[in-house]
Amino acid sequence: MSQVSSALPRSAPSSRFALAALILGGAAIGGSPIFVRLSEVGPMATGFWRVALAFFPIYIFSLIKGGPTGPKPETWSDRGLLVLPGVILAADLITWHLSITITSVANATLLANLAPVFVTIIGVLFMGVAVTRVFVVGLLLAIAGVVILKGGPAALGEGDPLGDGGAIIAAICYALYILAIGKLRARFDTVRIMLWSTASAAVCLLPFGFFLEGQLFPTTIYGWAMVFGLAFISHATGQVAITYALAYLPAAFSSLTLLLQPVVAAILAWILLSEPIGSMQAVGGLVVLAGIMIARRG
Repeated sequence: MSQVSSALPRSAPSSRFALAALILGGAAIGGSPIFVRLSEVGPMATGFWRVALAFFPIYIFSLIKGGPTGPKPETWSDRGLLVLPGVILAADLITWHLSITITSVANATLLANLAPVFVTIIGVLFMGVAVTRVFVVGLLLAIAGVVILKGGPAALGEGDPLGDGGAIIAAICYALYILAIGKLRARFDTVRIMLWSTASAAVCLLPFGFFLEGQLFPTTIYGWAMVFGLAFISHATGQVAITYALAYLPAAFSSLTLLLQPVVAAILAWILLSEPIGSMQAVGGLVVLAGIMIARRG
């Protein structure tokens, strides 16, 4: 198989900086399951606050740098393309946050992190993307590492079929989100994409959080801290870094690097929730990192 190609030319320094941004983004989103679990409001309301609150630091950053650079959307088709990732992200957050509350954390995290598999399949079948055998080996190794990290195949039997299905749908949605962002980065800059996608995701999520859940607003400082942390760390930092990286790195590899999320989640659960990291989790984390390094060579 031939090498993965990108729509944009990439210099070595730009690719290295993009890889650093991608790792930062993966680590930042890795804390999202912790914030969702500790949130005072329901999963859909939490998803709304995740994007609604994140819009403001992104907008302030845009003002500081003099507004979005590069081409502006000129047609309704352009505007629709900029809105589309936000709609897909809203679907991802609804199914992902619901799955966390329905099935086991192990199942929700593992199945939602199958997004790199779907990115690769969709890219190869429908977008003409070519991948190397080395990349496929790294992908499978990283997925195996996540299974080990989550307790092995036996731990997956503790989940709920409905929640597991929601997590798989979330993985497909996130794969489509990554591919859509990757395509947009060939034309628009990071800030413009994030402003449009974040705002449209908030608009889509608001009615779900308002009408389907009894409580939209957190009632304590602790509750607000959880949604602010989710918005500022996981979205305003994590998603912005990933969007930037997608201008320089192929979507398949970028999505694979996001398998760092369960590793980071396990570390944060150990620090914040006193959940111990056993030998199996440590081995799983190392296997994930090894898979990513192999895929990087491919």
